[in-house]
Amino acid sequence: MSRSLRIPRLVVAGTASGVGKTTVMVGLCRALRRRGLKVAVFKSGPDYLDPTYHSQAAGVPSHTLDGWMMGKEAVLDTFTFVAGNADIALIEGVMGLFDGVSGTSEEGSTAQIAKWLEAPVLLVTDVSGIARSIAAMAQGFSNFDPDLQLAGVLCNNVGSRGHLDLLRSALKNPPVLGGLPKQPALCFPERHLGLQTAKESPVSEAVFDSWGELVAEWFDMEAILTTACSAGHLEFLSAAHDEPLLTTGVAKAGGHICRISYAYDAAFHFYYEDNLRRLRDLGAELIPFSPLADSRLPRVDGLYLGGGYPEMYAENLSANHSLKQDIAAFAADGKPIYAECGGLMYLSAAIKTFDGAVYPMVGLIPGEAVMHDRLQALGYVEVETQASSILGAAGMRFRGHQFRYSELQQLSSGADCIYQLQRRRTGAVEREGYRRGSVLASYVHAHWASNPLVAAGFVNSCAAHATADPRC
Repeated sequence: MSRSLRIPRLVVAGTASGVGKTTVMVGLCRALRRRGLKVAVFKSGPDYLDPTYHSQAAGVPSHTLDGWMMGKEAVLDTFTFVAGNADIALIEGVMGLFDGVSGTSEEGSTAQIAKWLEAPVLLVTDVSGIARSIAAMAQGFSNFDPDLQLAGVLCNNVGSRGHLDLLRSALKNPPVLGGLPKQPALCFPERHLGLQTAKESPVSEAVFDSWGELVAEWFDMEAILTTACSAGHLEFLSAAHDEPLLTTGVAKAGGHICRISYAYDAAFHFYYEDNLRRLRDLGAELIPFSPLADSRLPRVDGLYLGGGYPEMYAENLSANHSLKQDIAAFAADGKPIYAECGGLMYLSAAIKTFDGAVYPMVGLIPGEAVMHDRLQALGYVEVETQASSILGAAGMRFRGHQFRYSELQQLSSGADCIYQLQRRRTGAVEREGYRRGSVLASYVHAHWASNPLVAAGFVNSCAAHATADPRC
């Protein structure tokens, strides 16, 4: 069934990484909220870091829109579901506007998402040391793809009001709709993995408010709102194609609701919001817990350990003996545990940090997670399961992403590798996905929109244990 949605929307894209897209996003969020508007926020690409800033700035969760991992139908489904109750939607791009999974196509790029959403694009660029050259740059971006609506340019790191006026006089089409002056005191903290998350290194509300005030002062907000409102009706298929999963994957057994606990604190907070939504839509009750602060596990039927920075908190995680024992006992009872990247590291025998210190972890996956100074894996992957698991039968295919500085150095046997993993960029194939009993752990951050049956399989595995304890 086809439906349509009319919502003002804008894509905040960049000429490259590091030009200030996230700063513009949070400033726009706060400026729009000051006008009484409810803002829906999204991030193009597989990133987990920028969305934490979106969420704090907008006061609502930020959702991922990734063309390669999700596909067009799932991107539209997620966007329309989330944006349906908002007044305006902002989508932050990834890397440069046309950068995607290859150098020859738009697949996985911000441009692809903008065209799927039929959304006007605001192009952010760093104008340090630039004057008339902005016209050549902006017109090149504007003319590169005539099917894309590049509606305006936003200039970051302008030197003065006079500098911004000079840029406006140099570039008439697309127009310069604003600029932000250099504000070193308001910059977000960075580290070896890029921006720190807003959760990991809390940014005060005053900083977000300051960016909002600067945007309101330096941007042509009326022109920006007019541009957003120029987006027409967005046609999309209804989400009825997912309804069979709500019956075949219902998270209830014997009258008891399935409860899934997911790790969420400074060490673990990398989750695609759409993955959590799918679990809830399948009827599961989601309960957060902190491997850093909680001494006992909640009474649940399954565990989901997402990614994060366990290496930065390895000493504290290692010292929480009672929780580690609870997780080991949970696995011994045959209850499902699904872990990704940081979650895999936590379930390993130990984490060896950058300084060479070794901290014992839960010990469900044999091997030691060793941190390195250089990236060990980066990029999209496609997975096919080679054996049955808590996600379902063998032969399930789904897509995901890796970004890690650690590697699992196997110290002994004891876990089966049930993933056949193919790297998108090189085509290289390897075995991964560590299964041990009811535990499945991997370095892959999977996006379940690529195969909704994966979420259903996990919920079904958890629901099978809901009758074992009537208190659940």
